[in-house]
Amino acid sequence: MAVDRPVALDEYPIHQAPLSMKHVATGDRNAYDRCIFHVFDHEGRALLIVGLGVYPNTGVIDAYATLRRGDQLLAVRASDALTDDRMNLSVGPLRITVDEPLRRLTLHCEPDPDDPASLAFDIEWNADFPAVWEPHHLQRRGDRLMLEGRRYVQAGNCTGTIRADGEEIRLAAGEWTGTRDRSWGVRPIPGEEGGRAAEEHRPEGFHWLWIPVRFEDRFLMVIAQEDADGYRSLNEAVLVRDGAPDAQLGWPRTDIAYRPGTRHPERAVVHLTDPAGKPMELGVEILCSSPLAVGAGYPPAADWQHGTWQGRGWTDRRTYDLSDPSAHPMAAFGVTDHAARFTLDGQTGHGIFEHGTFGRHDPSGFTGYDSVAP
Repeated sequence: MAVDRPVALDEYPIHQAPLSMKHVATGDRNAYDRCIFHVFDHEGRALLIVGLGVYPNTGVIDAYATLRRGDQLLAVRASDALTDDRMNLSVGPLRITVDEPLRRLTLHCEPDPDDPASLAFDIEWNADFPAVWEPHHLQRRGDRLMLEGRRYVQAGNCTGTIRADGEEIRLAAGEWTGTRDRSWGVRPIPGEEGGRAAEEHRPEGFHWLWIPVRFEDRFLMVIAQEDADGYRSLNEAVLVRDGAPDAQLGWPRTDIAYRPGTRHPERAVVHLTDPAGKPMELGVEILCSSPLAVGAGYPPAADWQHGTWQGRGWTDRRTYDLSDPSAHPMAAFGVTDHAARFTLDGQTGHGIFEHGTFGRHDPSGFTGYDSVAP
């Protein structure tokens, strides 16, 4: 048995529990700590999603990158044994460097040594606005706590290079936007028997919106989570501007126009209210979409999911054809990230319209898992 010794982080006065920084303050196997980045151009030609996570109680670190261009999705995934060096945010060909906390980060992916035309990138992510806390997120199934997360979100600009299929794409700060999310806590990892909670408390429906938007002079964040009846268990609408206090924008209500025969949003209007009670409308135009269950490892992905042990030094690269949605039937039962163009108060901005709706959702008119827009 290996000797348990202090790790480098224990040198700093940052402890929140009488434990080494090597250990989390819960024995729940589902403990996690991870990040996700969205990098996209303003014309909808490309959407790059990059993420990395550690799972201390299963001893796993993994990361992924997906690039959507046209009907093609390129994916890189890597997984390995978690080490004691928690400052080293790298696994396989993927690496994230925190150059200046909350201000500047670098995203890097090495090409496949056997395929010089494979997906690779070097991107500098720079914050344009301060990071914003999201609401404390709790989700139960019956009496079982399934999810408890603390998260913050931030928007900025990106420069650098993406290489794919032998083509080099240069990122210009005024033509590309970056958003990111950091979260940690407890979140389900595949492989656990659900027991009674899974059998007797199956959700009838779930509706989710996560919308970070970057304008030139402001950052807007909207979150809504609802159950089948439309009861809202998570709600946020906040506006961030330099030199001004953050402003809450009421109880967001969203009208979504879906592609007929699907639950794929094409455009939307988010109804907000300024602090004086004046109505505000956030217009949404979808530009490019990437289902997180394809390539990125989010449930209900069938080929790989976050936190699962794949063995040491596992790396996987795949190309998915998204021209035929029926080829990926489970993607419709997962969350999809949509790069979008937004309008508010005569300004145009860009951000992510993250959307997931499964099963019954009375406010949308969906009656069950097989219900779609007319």
